[in-house]
Amino acid sequence: MKAGIKIMTTLLLAVLALSLSACKPEYTIPSSELPTLHEGEVLWLDLTKWNSASISDTTEVKKLWDAIHISSTLQGNVNREKPVLYLDYVNAEKTNTDEYWWDIFSKGGEWLSGKEKVVVYDPVKACEILRDRIKGLVVYDPKVPATSCVASMVAGVEDLVAVRYDATPGSFYTRLIAHGFEPKVWLVNQDGSSKFTSKTDTYRWAIDNYLKPGKCNTEYMGYYIDQCWMKNPGASTKNHHQLSNHDFFVSQRAFFFDLSPWDDEAATDDPDGEVGGDYRTLKEILLEAYHHNGDGDKFCHIGGFPAWAYKYSNHSKVGGCHTPVETEWKFAEIIGEYNAFKDADAIAYGAMANASFWQHFPLQEKYTQKWVTREALKEKGYLNQDGTVNMSKRFVLLYVGDYDAASWIYQTTTSIFDDPMRGTVPMMWSVSPILCRRAPMAMHYMWTHATENDYFAAADNGAGYLNPGSLEEPRRISNLPSGVAQWAAHCKPWYEKWGITVTGFIIDGNARKMSDEGLKAYATFSPNGIVPQLVDGQARLVDGMPVLKSGGSSGEDRTEDAVRNIQSATKAHTDFPFYWFRAVLKTPTWYAGVKEGLDKQSPEIVWTTGPEFFELLKCYLETSK
Repeated sequence: MKAGIKIMTTLLLAVLALSLSACKPEYTIPSSELPTLHEGEVLWLDLTKWNSASISDTTEVKKLWDAIHISSTLQGNVNREKPVLYLDYVNAEKTNTDEYWWDIFSKGGEWLSGKEKVVVYDPVKACEILRDRIKGLVVYDPKVPATSCVASMVAGVEDLVAVRYDATPGSFYTRLIAHGFEPKVWLVNQDGSSKFTSKTDTYRWAIDNYLKPGKCNTEYMGYYIDQCWMKNPGASTKNHHQLSNHDFFVSQRAFFFDLSPWDDEAATDDPDGEVGGDYRTLKEILLEAYHHNGDGDKFCHIGGFPAWAYKYSNHSKVGGCHTPVETEWKFAEIIGEYNAFKDADAIAYGAMANASFWQHFPLQEKYTQKWVTREALKEKGYLNQDGTVNMSKRFVLLYVGDYDAASWIYQTTTSIFDDPMRGTVPMMWSVSPILCRRAPMAMHYMWTHATENDYFAAADNGAGYLNPGSLEEPRRISNLPSGVAQWAAHCKPWYEKWGITVTGFIIDGNARKMSDEGLKAYATFSPNGIVPQLVDGQARLVDGMPVLKSGGSSGEDRTEDAVRNIQSATKAHTDFPFYWFRAVLKTPTWYAGVKEGLDKQSPEIVWTTGPEFFELLKCYLETSK
């Protein structure tokens, strides 16, 4: 089929009108009426109608959930070896994000140039077209929420499509059954009664039958909200069910879970459960992965983030005892103890689609960046001719973050990186290099479209988000041996691939501050600088690497407020002229406005590039001993 051809849905509408049995097919679209996918064609599944589904209508919410879960588990399986199925679903503000990325890389000479779309609008139709690439269904229990996460895990391991049990005529489940898709794994009894009684019971089965026997790929896990999302779909953005994120982890045959990190309360989605029950199950899962991963030689890549607007926090009516930030930090602390990190698909921009498709994007072998010379710093008057720092200046660096999640760069490139003011002001974009596993095209686009004023550092806390202090002995939660050397070995090749030599920010969170062991490990892959929260003194050199204690936030919405904040901070120290500020999801227009205000009102303040700032800091530390 050629681009733009729409697959007729008349027969599907007729099917919807039929009363279908949950056990016996009554109607199947003849195979002669299904398109065949040829070389050079991509099946384009248009799911955009679900963006207008009413979240106040329980029936609509269930249909939305089912449509996206079926589609993402199908996609993860069929895209495992090569890109076959593309979903059109995720919107970022006013932009259709999935179409945005397709359009960029389907232009002349780009990776998708010449690819033809075969367009369908129905997940069941997509399953029909790709029938020979999947082995059947895994059916889960609408009354036991945890079974939806386990279903995604089973789907990837067994090459199945996940579907929620719903015997209602016309449901996605009954339609798949009617079209001849056979359930291979039941997470609910075939009469609809529950097979499992609780979250703990469900994960115990998954651990014993899949995780312990080594059926899962323990280098990857998906930490995404289970079907409890349907109880309060309006707690965050409509697509924060994050089902569209599952496809990549399905393609990797990952283990999926949704568990509370707290040991001092029952999980908010299971208030009658055992205090700390989720926490103990989480530790068991992570320990099992650790051992399967060569006792931590390979780090476990966990996609997702605590769903604090729905669970496990004291936000709104959630019912927990801890703040959302405390929950974020607790989860990071725990996973780091087991040599795991999170690819932090956090609320606001947490939805992503098509990572299983884009994982096949052909990256360059290496991406390079320029560093500044000391001669150039002397020419600008930042260094004196004797190599000492010009102390009449106040050197400011703004951390451009927080790009520690593939979903965040997937959604925000169009509104932030593509801002027309980019290039007019120096910006140190901080991106975790490990995100190229799920969003390689986004990182390639950023690096290859950078101006001389765009520099890239690593986001928190390197090649993945964990608390590096949790890697050091004694590890208070896991009691495992040190993971510091393993972390350095993990990070180094990712930094080298992307030409990164600075870690723009390190969230130490609940973990202890890094000792010299941890700092020396960072010097092996981030030699030009790191910015931890916890460090002795304001700044020092460790094996030639500048270590700077992080400053405050300058992320006020009003640029004039940010200007006042920076001006106030730079007056606090006269003997240490370096000031680091963190801002999150701000546009180049915002940064340009802040710089303009500082240039007009405070000429002694120098807005530096990342290389300038850290090279000047190194000079200062070398000459002020």
